[in-house]
Amino acid sequence: MKARPVTVGGLAADIAARVELAHATRVAVDGAPTSGADVLAERVVEQLRADGGHAVHIRAGGFLRAASLRLERGRTNPDAYYEDWLDLRAVTREVLTPAKAGGTGRVLPSLWDPVTDRATRAPYVQLPAGGIVVLSGTMLLGAGLDFDVTVHLTQSAAAIARRTPPEMQWTLPAFQRYHDEVMPQEYADIVVRADDPRHPALVL
Repeated sequence: MKARPVTVGGLAADIAARVELAHATRVAVDGAPTSGADVLAERVVEQLRADGGHAVHIRAGGFLRAASLRLERGRTNPDAYYEDWLDLRAVTREVLTPAKAGGTGRVLPSLWDPVTDRATRAPYVQLPAGGIVVLSGTMLLGAGLDFDVTVHLTQSAAAIARRTPPEMQWTLPAFQRYHDEVMPQEYADIVVRADDPRHPALVL
């Protein structure tokens, strides 16, 4: 695959232009925690706002399931990390359904704090008609979540392993499984090489 090197700011502008052209209201920025997905999503939101739109960045990490559920198979089970950690129903109910065209626009920025293992009690945010939600997180594609535009930050297995801290190395088989089963680089609307998140390249 050919790729064009871009700055993070230039990439954010490219993605924002694609979102605006598609009149999208629900955008996924998908990538391993080492890919810089959260940073890129924030830059995309900043660009959308600069272009006169109404946009909010929501992190999927605020919608993890309670510890009693996501750790039921153990604290270092890569299959559980892949299958059980993200509360897909909550993301759909509280973010994606209200943010879709014709939806209520009443979205919840976060639901559950994985550190305290308690509800965040975050207040709802009211988006105007045409408002955009940019959801960033890990392994968002191929799980039944409904997006209008999808961005995948692809990294080699070696890059993910190199950038993943020692205490999280147990998650690496989950990323390989995601790569093999979902093939997000084929699934996404926009694919970005992000072995070094500071120097991305847009796949053409």
